[in-house]
Amino acid sequence: MRVKAIVLAGGKGTRLGPLTIKRAKPAVPFAGKYRIIDFTLSNCVNSNIFDVLILTQYRPHSLNDHIGKGRPWDLDRTFTGGVQLLQPYKGSFDTDWYAGTADAVTQNLNFVRSGQPEYVLILSGDHIYEMDYDLLLQYHREKGASCTVCTIRVPLDEANRFGIIDTDDDYRVKSFIEKPDNPPGNLASMGVYVFNFATLERMLLEDQRKDGTESDFGKTILPKLIEESNDVFAYPYGGYWIDVGTIEAYWEAHMDLLESPPSLNMNDRTWVIHTRSEERPPVRVESTAHIANSLITDGSVVCEGATVERSVLSPGVYIGPNAVVRDSVILNDAYVEAGARVERCIVDKIAVIGQNAVVGSAQSVGDLQITAVGKNTRIPAGFTIGAGSVLGTDVSAEDFQEYAADRRVPANTRVGYAKRT
Repeated sequence: MRVKAIVLAGGKGTRLGPLTIKRAKPAVPFAGKYRIIDFTLSNCVNSNIFDVLILTQYRPHSLNDHIGKGRPWDLDRTFTGGVQLLQPYKGSFDTDWYAGTADAVTQNLNFVRSGQPEYVLILSGDHIYEMDYDLLLQYHREKGASCTVCTIRVPLDEANRFGIIDTDDDYRVKSFIEKPDNPPGNLASMGVYVFNFATLERMLLEDQRKDGTESDFGKTILPKLIEESNDVFAYPYGGYWIDVGTIEAYWEAHMDLLESPPSLNMNDRTWVIHTRSEERPPVRVESTAHIANSLITDGSVVCEGATVERSVLSPGVYIGPNAVVRDSVILNDAYVEAGARVERCIVDKIAVIGQNAVVGSAQSVGDLQITAVGKNTRIPAGFTIGAGSVLGTDVSAEDFQEYAADRRVPANTRVGYAKRT
């Protein structure tokens, strides 16, 4: 069975605020030592799929650097597929920025044809889940499907964020509506598809010849295929899956990891999540420090009297003396200085929370108000940043001048977004 996986990894992820100003959404760090795309790539290799195309677009540099030749995932191969990173290009024909997910695949169809695959897996690079694609492919073959769409039940009040599917009793798909204003149900597409290669090629080329097409799997390809055939099936998935497409979802996914037992078991040695790891020294925890219900990654330092509760510390994070970090996600090499207090926050790489500053606050479960601090942002000592505020990247003391009188940034304030580049 010849299978090729295509990972769509070009999304801007604008709803992730400052986390995606300087990186693509699949490259955003997750769960301490990983990147979001690691979960999809690990699903591939754990399912014995080693022929992988990654289609990038928006700010791909950190993603390219992270994946490299694919060695951490055993994808540094030449004769048996391996990993290829493909970006939009200007060629002798009218090729340009991808118009949609289907257009991204169409523009790289020659690479998809290479190796003459029987089946093509279309995957998203920005979802957190563990799935054995081998079982999915077996299901696809047993159903005699031309296309299989992976599905999961979602809360009805969130269904308008997804493609919504209706099926018969045999899981044959009767309709597919992309992000409807008034969802008729809550059976949602996960953005994971299996196509017979011949079907995929035909649908893409037909779509390419149309004028005004949105060239998107959810908006054009799947509805058209379902309309003209009766061999599109839904694959019901019952495990943990989350699209970390918003600040709130990203924070909640981390909190899920801290449940007992966690929603996603990353200690399962039969299903390893692979990543490119940095060499870091062991974690250092000084006397009288208090750590509870947290994930602490290599290179982190928790100083005397500091408190870390229900939080995730990425590599190289420094928590100063008597500082408090609760219900927060702190990314690589961020500094929380002495006496600072961080609650319900996401703090990006190499940000600095100044001495005795207060960032975010505890809120009721029904009112998350997550505070986000962008990469390389420096919050001055003694400042209070209200809950739900969003600070851009590279924000410095100058950007806080208008709040200098009482050293307080009101809740739900955006600071430093004029610097966005």
